[in-house]
Amino acid sequence: MHNSGCIICGAELQYSNDYFEIQCNVCSKTFTSNVKCSNNHYVCDSCHQFDAVDYIENYCKNSGESDPLKLIIEIMKNPKINMHGPEHHFLVPAVLLTCYYNILNKHELLNEKIAIAKERGQKIPGGFCGFYGNCGAGVGTGIFMSIINNATPLSKEEWRLSNLMTAKSLEQIANNGGPRCCKRDSFLAIETAVDFVENNLNVIMPKHKVKCEFYTMNKVCIKTDCKYFTVTTR
Repeated sequence: MHNSGCIICGAELQYSNDYFEIQCNVCSKTFTSNVKCSNNHYVCDSCHQFDAVDYIENYCKNSGESDPLKLIIEIMKNPKINMHGPEHHFLVPAVLLTCYYNILNKHELLNEKIAIAKERGQKIPGGFCGFYGNCGAGVGTGIFMSIINNATPLSKEEWRLSNLMTAKSLEQIANNGGPRCCKRDSFLAIETAVDFVENNLNVIMPKHKVKCEFYTMNKVCIKTDCKYFTVTTR
């Protein structure tokens, strides 16, 4: 399995304006999609993130970390986490929830809260950023805010904060340009969420400076145009 490009062969993914029926090479189910790799492989979202989602859930539930950027990088280093993929849509709220409740000394709430984030995050399909104009990492911060405030469609202030959180994250992601990078977008979303939580909920989470360790796996890395890009020499 490859963690960049096609997870079957590592070839570049090809996106089309036209949708077609195609069979997943892992589960053999048939889907309607507009993406496949240059070798005609297709892997559905469920199979793409299967191992990663369980790993994220277990790691966060057992973590005492309070720095969300440190925690997300620790998790991203595991080969189960692909360079790009819908698992990041769950990863962002899971990391934020973990650190938020650890800071409040309410670790016992994590099992329930992370399970909710998992259910919601997995509903955001891959390619959401390009096809819907709504990056899943940014949506993940809204999921986080909704969960900690118990927001519903009928809430007032909680509804406002959840939507504003997503809007702030998407603005930062958009202003840092494309093409998509799930690592860059996740870092931006979390940095925005840390500031938002401090300003609106008076909860302070650490926010250390990120130096990207994943750019060599990203064939469309924007390099020096990315605020996290740092070339290290040995």
